[in-house]
Amino acid sequence: MERNMGGAIRIIGIGGTARHDSSSERVVRCALDAAAAEGAETELFDGPFLASLPLYIPGRTERTVDECRFVEAVRGCDGIIVGSPGYHGSLSGPIKNVLDLLEDLASDERPYLDGRAFGSIVTAYGWQACGTTLVAMRSIAHALRAWPTPFGAAVNASGPIFDAEGACLDPKVAEQLATVGKQVTEFARWRQAGLAA
Repeated sequence: MERNMGGAIRIIGIGGTARHDSSSERVVRCALDAAAAEGAETELFDGPFLASLPLYIPGRTERTVDECRFVEAVRGCDGIIVGSPGYHGSLSGPIKNVLDLLEDLASDERPYLDGRAFGSIVTAYGWQACGTTLVAMRSIAHALRAWPTPFGAAVNASGPIFDAEGACLDPKVAEQLATVGKQVTEFARWRQAGLAA
């Protein structure tokens, strides 16, 4: 897919657990809503999608239809928002697995996530796992040549966060998630304007 040199900003969201509508999936949805409110086109790869992917194996060249769709979506995006639960102090297996799949972008003219904003969101049952997982996610973003946004959201999921319709119950959490979505979109827009100048 060609580099986006104009037009709509495309933001990809990745997040969740194998359980549909998990808190880590919902936080990414909220951040994508904020990106959409800023004019971005968005697409979510949710937890059940990620959990259905085969294990990434270096050297294996066969790809499923879903793997190809994901890689092409990322190849054509301007920014990415990743949400993970904090499992034992780090990212969940499905999130790490799908990020490993971005090795398919290694030989691109724009390798990995080069020049793309990377928004990080972590949900965990306690602040310690939030902090360590957020650090791990930012380290992965750097390794993939992405630009982690200045703000990363950490959400303590030990209490209720969302209502039955998926609306955030805590205004401070809602503001944090919106900040991630806005920063990813703003960076993508600034980069697009700079490339077009």
